[in-house]
Amino acid sequence: MRDLADIREEIDSVDKGILELFLKRMELACQVAEYKISTGKKVYDKKREEEKLDKLSSFVSDDFYVQAVRELYTQIMSISRKKQFAILRDNGFSFDSGFKRVDDFDFSDSIVCFQGVEGAYSQIAMDEFFKGKMKSSFHVDAWRDAMEAIVNGEADYAVLPIENSLAGSIEENFDLLSEYNVAIVGEQILKVEHALLGLKGAKIEDIKTVYSHAKAIAQCDEYIRTQHMDWDVKNLHNTAASARKIRDDQDITQAAIGSILNCKLYDLEVLEESIQDNKENETRFIIVSKDKKYKATASHISLCFEIPHEPGSLYRVLSNLMFNGINMNRIESRPIKGVNWQYRFFIDIDGNLNDEAVLNVLTGLQEECVSLRVLGNY
Repeated sequence: MRDLADIREEIDSVDKGILELFLKRMELACQVAEYKISTGKKVYDKKREEEKLDKLSSFVSDDFYVQAVRELYTQIMSISRKKQFAILRDNGFSFDSGFKRVDDFDFSDSIVCFQGVEGAYSQIAMDEFFKGKMKSSFHVDAWRDAMEAIVNGEADYAVLPIENSLAGSIEENFDLLSEYNVAIVGEQILKVEHALLGLKGAKIEDIKTVYSHAKAIAQCDEYIRTQHMDWDVKNLHNTAASARKIRDDQDITQAAIGSILNCKLYDLEVLEESIQDNKENETRFIIVSKDKKYKATASHISLCFEIPHEPGSLYRVLSNLMFNGINMNRIESRPIKGVNWQYRFFIDIDGNLNDEAVLNVLTGLQEECVSLRVLGNY
C-alpha cells in the first residue's frame, strides 16, 4: 500500500497540471469571445456545447465517469461563458433594461390606486409609502383592476401585496406581473396586526360567523383552530370589506378579522387584539407603475425569466449570479399558462442596474434564458 503523503503529493502535481491547462483553455475562450464580437455571434451555442459533452463523455465507459465528465465540462463551459460575457461588456455590448435612472421620484401630481375598500391593508401600506405626497388615491375591487388602472392611465401607481412572512406568496400577483408591462418602483413592508372586530356591545361568546380574506384567515389559523373551532369561517375578497359587511349586516353574531383602523371607519369595536399566529407577521407590498424608472440609490432588483425545459438549465442560469458575486434573496416559480409542467421563475437580487456586475449577470441571463424581463429596481 502506498503512503498517503506520496499519494497526496502526486495529486498536488496532477492538480497543478489541470490548473495550467484550465488557464490555457480560458485564454482560448477569450479569443473565442473576440471572434464572436467581430462576427456578431452569440456567446451561448447550445448545439456546440451538447456535441462537446457527447464527445468527451464517449471517451469513458464507466457510467459514473460518463456523468462526472458531463458535469465537470458543463461547469467549465459555464465559467467560460461568464468570462466571455464580461469581455462583451468591456467592448460596449451592454444589457438594455429599458429603465431610466432618476435621482428621485416626484409624487406631487400622482394618482394612486389600491385594492379593497377604505381601511384595507393595501391602503395602510400606501399611506406608509407615499406619506400623503400624492395628489389623490382611489380603490378598486380586484388586483387585476389595479393593473388595468395603471395601463389605462387612470392611475400613476398601484399598491399590491406580493408576499406575507407567514402565509407566503400572493401567487395571483406574480402572474399579473408577468402579464402586464409594468415596473416595480418601490416596496413597503407592513407589520400586520390582525384583530377580531365586531359590533359595539358584542362579546366573543356571541360570535358564530367570522369573515376575512383567505390569507388573513390563514395567518390566524392557530387562534381559530385552538380557541374557536365552532366558528363558521368564511372568505371575502378583502379584510376591510369584511369589516364593512359586519357594519352593514348589523348581526351581533358576526365578526371580521382585520386592522384596528377599521373600527373607526365602520363604527366597530375590538373584541380581541393581535390574534395573528405570528406576532412578527409582516406583508410585503410592491408599488408598480407604467413608467420604467429606478433611483440611483436603488439596491433591490426583481427579475422574471423562462428557461429551457431541460436538465441543468436552472443551475446554468443561476451560476451567472455566483460568478459575478451577486446575492439572490428569493426565488419563486409559477406555471406558464398553456404549457403543462413548465414554469416561469421570479428572483430578487441585490444590486443596481448601473452596477457592472449586475449588467454582466443580465447579459448572461439574456443569452441563456428563453425570455428575460427586469421587473424593477427599487
